[in-house]
Amino acid sequence: MDVPVYNTKGDEVATLNIDEQSLGGTVNAALIKQAYVMYHANLRQGSSRTKNRHDVEGSTKKIYKQKGTGRARHGDRKVPQFRGGGHAFAKRRTREDYHLSMPTKMRRKANRNALLAKLVDNEVRVVDDLAFAEPKTRSFVDLLGALKVDRSALVALSGDRDGQRNAALSARNIDGVTLCRSDQLTCFNMLNHRYLVIGRRELESWLNGPSSQTGKSAKIEPMGRAKAAGGEAK
Repeated sequence: MDVPVYNTKGDEVATLNIDEQSLGGTVNAALIKQAYVMYHANLRQGSSRTKNRHDVEGSTKKIYKQKGTGRARHGDRKVPQFRGGGHAFAKRRTREDYHLSMPTKMRRKANRNALLAKLVDNEVRVVDDLAFAEPKTRSFVDLLGALKVDRSALVALSGDRDGQRNAALSARNIDGVTLCRSDQLTCFNMLNHRYLVIGRRELESWLNGPSSQTGKSAKIEPMGRAKAAGGEAK
């Protein structure tokens, strides 16, 4: 698959050849959904709380006398059947765990397959260089316009803060634009946005990095492992 590479003016300057088989060959919707649900569930803190009638702030005065009114017998206004009252079965201080898990190789396959889905739908914009001379929001807005990005966009920048700091400062206040590190691309953040804007160098690094290890090599010779004191990989 040949993916066009654009410059900051929106002109196509080159093409990047990506092997579809390395991304799964075909879109596996079931695998992507499983990973998406996992990433979504792991964002939940499980700390939601509700108040019972004793936790609601207000007076405990009896709202009217017990007899003689012809109305039902009530005490204060904090009971569940009144508006603004407490919950009958309130959630208490027990943290719920919504954490889900997937094998690393499955998760990596899902992330790469999500990228394939974006490529098939022509929703990936590869830029030759996302470096800016100065932080300026207008410059990044013009870039998105030149790339014909008219919906929400995920902008993946490298972990080098000095190299793409101006790009991050230029894009952080744009409505509908989310920033992330290129080595932390997941199917969740890719599918939550219509377009993916990424630099050519960052995309190649992600394709050839640890995410490419979806087989036995992930256990035998894992990438990104810290080096020992002698300078050789563990």
